[in-house]
Amino acid sequence: GTMRPVRRNFYDPSSAPGKGIVWEWENDNSSWTPYDMDICITIQNAYEKQHPWLDLSSLGFCYLIYFSSMSQMNRQTQRKRRLRRRMDLAYPLTMGSIPKSQSWPVGTSTGTPCSCPQCLLVNSTRAASNAILASQRRKLYPGAVRQSSTFAGTALWPVGTGTVAVVGSTTKGEGLRVPGGAFAPSQSVPGGVPLPGLNNLNRPGTQRGAGLSTRATVPPGVPALPVKNLNGTGPIHPALAGMTGILMCAAGLPVCLTRAPKPILHPPPVSKSDIKPVPGVNGICRKTKKKHLKKSKTPEDVVRRYIQKVKNPPDEDCTICMERLVTSSGYEGILSHRGIKPELVGKLGKCGHMYHLLCLLAMYNNGNKDGSLQCPTCKAIYGEKTGTQPPGKMEFHLIPHSLPGYTDSKTIRIVYDIPTGIQGPEHPNPGKKFTARGFPRHCYLPDNEKGRKVLKLLIVAWDRRLIFTIGTSNTTGESDTVVWNEIHHKTEFGSNLTGHGYPDPNYLDNVLAELLAQGVSEATLKD
Repeated sequence: GTMRPVRRNFYDPSSAPGKGIVWEWENDNSSWTPYDMDICITIQNAYEKQHPWLDLSSLGFCYLIYFSSMSQMNRQTQRKRRLRRRMDLAYPLTMGSIPKSQSWPVGTSTGTPCSCPQCLLVNSTRAASNAILASQRRKLYPGAVRQSSTFAGTALWPVGTGTVAVVGSTTKGEGLRVPGGAFAPSQSVPGGVPLPGLNNLNRPGTQRGAGLSTRATVPPGVPALPVKNLNGTGPIHPALAGMTGILMCAAGLPVCLTRAPKPILHPPPVSKSDIKPVPGVNGICRKTKKKHLKKSKTPEDVVRRYIQKVKNPPDEDCTICMERLVTSSGYEGILSHRGIKPELVGKLGKCGHMYHLLCLLAMYNNGNKDGSLQCPTCKAIYGEKTGTQPPGKMEFHLIPHSLPGYTDSKTIRIVYDIPTGIQGPEHPNPGKKFTARGFPRHCYLPDNEKGRKVLKLLIVAWDRRLIFTIGTSNTTGESDTVVWNEIHHKTEFGSNLTGHGYPDPNYLDNVLAELLAQGVSEATLKD
């Protein structure tokens, strides 16, 4: 087998783990997930120095930590999550059984458990090992005694009981030896019952030869950890699964590492004669060209259109310049326009939030200048918001296949295609080339009433150049490339292994809410 190095980390008693401090963020299921230990230490250091905020970009994460509101904000999507600091953990770890409060993930979740791969891995492993395997040992090996310290080099089972069962495939001639025991591949356990104590950690190379027979050798109750494919994606990263398997085996728990199934990204081949237009939707294709700036009103006219002047503003902060509304705008001396004095304050008509007029003018000039205005506090949109999507083509049609969870409906397939090009004046780096990876991109919707409504709104969003933008990819880290623009799409046709597929009963409602946040609502279909 392959020998790999293992190391342990020692943390100074004055550090976050030394003090028993863990920082956690709230996931989508309202349960709490701990940060990696290195990030915890960085956050704790900034917290102890009374920094108002912390930028995690130096660690490779596009997040800002705000200690005043105890929140984490994504710098690209502006999405915020709650943050908390726990001090009820016992560090360093002591010999003996691990307290429940130290089990991973840290803390107890309330309501629906988190469905992320890591939590599923831990929960399935914990349930199988604590219940099924304990009862198997008691029934099959009443004389076996487990030592209290499994890491001291002592045997987990009595000497001379026979061969340790190997779950999964092994290379011919390989065997497992337990300190203090004498086991050989040719020996057998009395009574012909396999011993579920220690297992081989299956590697991808050995599994290729075993094929489907490998899965058949896994006994009932042994948790199978699906490992990420070397040439694809999967729920568990090999490093995480491997370390988990090593720790479980050291504790005397069986584990089987299997290859994760590949996601089904595309439907079966469809002939051109089977491709039909979507009922109730005009056409099958939309194209966008380079942005044509309309000869609209001046920035001053746009700002004045959506605000009402406030004669006696309250003594509170303007959230754009962070100066008091009763004083002059922070842009005084930086930005000047005729007819707009720096002390003038306006109130937005729909939401009622107040700002300096000069601040709103600066915000508008720094944006897309499309005649629309968006409240920086509540994100309410005034006018018709447009984006910076590069030129491209959107196709949509009906195919005679069903999505998981929608067996009674056909499928709407959307194909986006954007070529590489040169960034325009509305993009981050005008005149510089941008890349377009992964195009054409195929997306899927169920052919039902709500699915067709989503398609119509996506067409409106495409025409307003809101589906894509140019920025930095969260997946590859590449800058100046075409990325999604906060409107989620389903790109996995026949499975949901990546989280971008079906079944997902809440997806259509979620994407309608995302479209509404971009100013694309059902009211636009009636206009």
